[in-house]
Amino acid sequence: MKNFVLFTLFVALLAMDVTAQEYKIVTSVESIVPMGIGRSRIINHAESVDAAQFTTERKEGTDSDQKNIKRKRLKIDELEETKLLNFFSIAGINFQNIASNDAVISSRLTDLAAQGWELVFVTSGVESDGGETDGNGIFITRYIFKR
Repeated sequence: MKNFVLFTLFVALLAMDVTAQEYKIVTSVESIVPMGIGRSRIINHAESVDAAQFTTERKEGTDSDQKNIKRKRLKIDELEETKLLNFFSIAGINFQNIASNDAVISSRLTDLAAQGWELVFVTSGVESDGGETDGNGIFITRYIFKR
């Protein structure tokens, strides 16, 4: 009986998925600058980084560790950019551009799903036009995947 219990536990452990999770973030940035002069893109990192290289620990009452840490280069050189259209044209908001962006983003998400990535979370934010003298703004969406 004891062997049967041990064998059952062993088989159960083998059946469990013990592989590490891998995460990927893809970001779409859509310009809301009037007259279509902004830039809109889907951004996907093409190289991996180890976050531990950029992580420090602060201790209460001192930040001397921060000053002594050898600075690593944080910016990555390899990324993919997929062009999108801007939300605004000269005539104002352009719904055809929005529909076109939706089609491109859907295509990108479908490609990632075909590669085995599962969309687990989506978050978005806006930095909008602050009035007559601003004229700047973006709509950003982050798509978080795992496999």
